[in-house]
Amino acid sequence: MLEQETLILLVSASSIGVLHTLFGPDHYIPFIVLASARKWSVWQTMIITLLCGIGHVGSSIIIGIIGILLGITLEDILSIESSRGSLAAWMLIAFGLLYFLWGLRKAINQKKHSHLHQHEDGTVHCHNHSHQSNHLHIHKSKTFKELTPWILFTIFVFGPCEPFIPLFLYPASKNNLSDLILVTFSFTSATILTMILIVAGSLWGFKFIPVLKLDRYMHSIAGGTIMICGFCIKFLGL
Repeated sequence: MLEQETLILLVSASSIGVLHTLFGPDHYIPFIVLASARKWSVWQTMIITLLCGIGHVGSSIIIGIIGILLGITLEDILSIESSRGSLAAWMLIAFGLLYFLWGLRKAINQKKHSHLHQHEDGTVHCHNHSHQSNHLHIHKSKTFKELTPWILFTIFVFGPCEPFIPLFLYPASKNNLSDLILVTFSFTSATILTMILIVAGSLWGFKFIPVLKLDRYMHSIAGGTIMICGFCIKFLGL
């Protein structure tokens, strides 16, 4: 049976993991908007979310372990985490901006134009076309499509889990390996599970929202949303 201190630690780790995710829009908004724009399947989105969640928490675990081995103080580790958070926010802003511009260009190129053609027999024919070259843009789209999950993963690796560090260092300071493992597992599973549930629930809800008129602009909307999310993280501390 778990000791009272261990139980308190586990409840705290799980609760903080859930709240840390809920109040951090960067934990789920990028996956929701990109899945909608990219037409990712539910399973594909869940796998990408899972891997990014592992990278997100895993990087803080590694920093915590290094801090323990080198005897770095809690304040210094939190300072490192804060610097990583600032960098991750700027990376999110830059990615959102670039994706917004790419999506806007794609939307403009897909806009159809109508042209009238008069034939020799007097009949008039209306021809619709867009200025998007299939051969040119297919390769660009595939490249961006392949890079997008990796860009997200990189951003999440730089994203810190600052609330986790004190929870991680407390059992470590007492040389309690079992509590250290349990706390790590509790926080990690709570964070990732919350990410997956929010993303899955949001994608399910979006199925009932008609977005046909906005479909052409979904990429630019996704990029703009991610950029705003980055600004909220950087300047509002979300």
